[in-house]
Amino acid sequence: MKINQFAHLQLTPEQKAHELHQIGFLNCDAQNDPDLNHIWLQFIGLALPHLKTFPTKEAKFKTLLASPTQNILEYSAHETVDLDSFYLVALQLLGFEPEVDFAVAKPVAEMERLGLYHASSLDERMQLIGAWYDLLCTFTKNGQTLLDQLAAQGYFTRFFDLPAIKKPLFFNGKAQPIFDTRTLIREVVYIESDLDTDGDGQLDLLKAEIIRPRDTEHGLKVPVLYTASPYNQGINEALADKLMHPANVKLTHKTPTNTTYDEIKYHASESLEAERRTVQGRSTRAEETFSCEKSYSLNDYFLARGFAVVYAAGIGTLDSDGFRTCGSTAETASTTAVIEWLNGERRAFTNKTDNIEVRAWWCNKKVAMTGKSYLGTLATAAATTGVKGLETIISEAAISSWYDYYRDGGLVVSPDGFVGEDADILAEECFSRRKNAGEFIKIADKWQEALAQITAGQDRKTGNYNQFWDERNYLNNVQNITCDVVMVHGLNDWNVKPRNVYQLQEKLAQLPLKHKLILHQGEHIYINNFQSLDFTDMMNLWLSYKLYDVQNDAAEILPDVLVQDNVTPATWTKYTTWKGPKKQTLYPTTAGELLATPTVGQVSFHDQLSEAEFEMYQSDLTAWKQDIVREKQTPLSETRLLFKTPELTEELLLSGTPKLTVKVASSVDHGLLSAMLVDFGEAKRLTQKPVLLSPKAIALGYDWRQNDLVEFKLAPKTKHKLISKGHRNLQNRTNLWQNNDLVADEFYEVEIPLQPTFYRLPKGRQLGLIIYATDMTATLRGNEDITYTLELADCHLELPLH
Repeated sequence: MKINQFAHLQLTPEQKAHELHQIGFLNCDAQNDPDLNHIWLQFIGLALPHLKTFPTKEAKFKTLLASPTQNILEYSAHETVDLDSFYLVALQLLGFEPEVDFAVAKPVAEMERLGLYHASSLDERMQLIGAWYDLLCTFTKNGQTLLDQLAAQGYFTRFFDLPAIKKPLFFNGKAQPIFDTRTLIREVVYIESDLDTDGDGQLDLLKAEIIRPRDTEHGLKVPVLYTASPYNQGINEALADKLMHPANVKLTHKTPTNTTYDEIKYHASESLEAERRTVQGRSTRAEETFSCEKSYSLNDYFLARGFAVVYAAGIGTLDSDGFRTCGSTAETASTTAVIEWLNGERRAFTNKTDNIEVRAWWCNKKVAMTGKSYLGTLATAAATTGVKGLETIISEAAISSWYDYYRDGGLVVSPDGFVGEDADILAEECFSRRKNAGEFIKIADKWQEALAQITAGQDRKTGNYNQFWDERNYLNNVQNITCDVVMVHGLNDWNVKPRNVYQLQEKLAQLPLKHKLILHQGEHIYINNFQSLDFTDMMNLWLSYKLYDVQNDAAEILPDVLVQDNVTPATWTKYTTWKGPKKQTLYPTTAGELLATPTVGQVSFHDQLSEAEFEMYQSDLTAWKQDIVREKQTPLSETRLLFKTPELTEELLLSGTPKLTVKVASSVDHGLLSAMLVDFGEAKRLTQKPVLLSPKAIALGYDWRQNDLVEFKLAPKTKHKLISKGHRNLQNRTNLWQNNDLVADEFYEVEIPLQPTFYRLPKGRQLGLIIYATDMTATLRGNEDITYTLELADCHLELPLH
């Protein structure tokens, strides 16, 4: 177990004393008390807010060790608090178990081992006060600061009734939970967009669900955490499953073209003329409420700390107007319309019929966007418009170009676990407007027409980049971003693959903006409930700075690039960049080696299985994933080439985009290549999914919602692990929109960029390169009788290294 904290501010002794006074932990008498034990015992007593009387606190004191043989009362009767006694009690208050999580005999050393901040001296009053301040900022065993734990026990309830003018409250640069979540106001408004995606002649209205502190009724203006979630109002999962495209489709020859980018570049079309509503009156009160939203726990955390939260599903969702378009500019405009209402530049109505305008009078006009996957994608899209009022986004596992989600290298490629899905399927899945049956029956035919346009535009026949995908490429508009950006992504995310965040951060590096990148070892997940990382605290520091203008040096304190290690559990390392400054080139050999010097010779593999084997693997993708990398004979052995380095004599740190260059011939006039990098060597590796440590262990406020505590742990030994992979249509050798000719049995040079990675290969492991064609988990599966031959003299693998 190790805790990594990056949001802990180091302040002067005077600043610490002042802030302790503000939150009621230090009064004038205690601050001037020469008796260190008096101060220490008072602090401990205040750290037990759930115990309301002296006898209950005294009983608790007797349960806490202050030395290996004495409790607090016994110790303080004869000894003065020192580093050992202070941190022995501190570890217990933080929830660590004596002789289980730490050794009682050496508490200071154990604080160091656990990654917890500690003082170096407690010889005088201000040092003790400073040490207690830092302890309140220290992470507990349950993945939150000690002060957050005390808040969950009721410490801040006496602040709930403070006048609005005295709120919010900040400690160590972060907003504190002094807002009563039991009195939150929930309301619904309908925001008028500039869109008419359903062609009914009226501008689409967008439903937005608002949750704000009761204090806004008394003059407090608060910022907003806005999550644009197309899933928020429900999905059509069963219908989408029925519409999945067939995956067992043969690749075909593409007619050669000389298409240029200018020919497929997206140009915005003129907007449809639609009727803007005439305002019939104004109100400061909404007419609709709701009970339980589909929330994000990070948003829930901030509801207790003086932030409002807004959820909007966008066009084509339940109770909103319009049609889903899967990532188009219309969806972006639908997303930014909510921000424009919050900043006062767009209007909303209390319902969909009366045209009574309602404004966001309670908002301070500062907005941050949050969310993962499609939610984070729309945050990225909104940022590329430069919309006023959007101060920052925290985009997690977000798409930056929809082509890189549903395509790769001129090929139709499914996101992991969603074989046969495409843009049209996702549009149908999120078109929750159809759940209003009385409304849907009137627009059903128009919706089918709109869906057919998406199907045609996505072009599953060629897999090429075209105008449809160019419209959905947010990287084209990164130069318009004016807000600072936080990006979070899993290095093992095969749903929204790492290329999406890699390309975004590379573009952002060219702008005069602050951008932060956090790379974890997970798949497609949130990370605000990990034991080893103070992610929520980091975001509190960031959002307090961005939305409340707290001068807490968040932009300088938080790491530019933070990466979770793939070898040692609970280890997070700071870097300045993702892309490694060094390169290493390796060459495959006829003996199946991967060496530092070129070789000659040809090697071949076939891309066809027996019917029984093909059926078996498509019904058991886990078996395919295992067998494609196994060194022993399997049905897949003849459908791939395996090359391995000798055992590494020194560690390799891969960081960036590996690139494979091959000279290849196909036995027919079409073809594809896939490649993967594999870590070979028997070892314990991190679990694929986070392990549940304690259910509902993280309290998000007093009498409020909770979150599970999780962490990646070492799994039983395995022989290999996927590092990265990539795919390429052999007819997209020049670019993704031009078709090159391909003649059977002729050799062509092809470059295959693999997914960006950040991976540590320890000494003694072997790096493996597997070259194959059909990827059962991703590409179309034609099971065609094709032989691929490589000319090894012209093949090499380029590795980016730190």
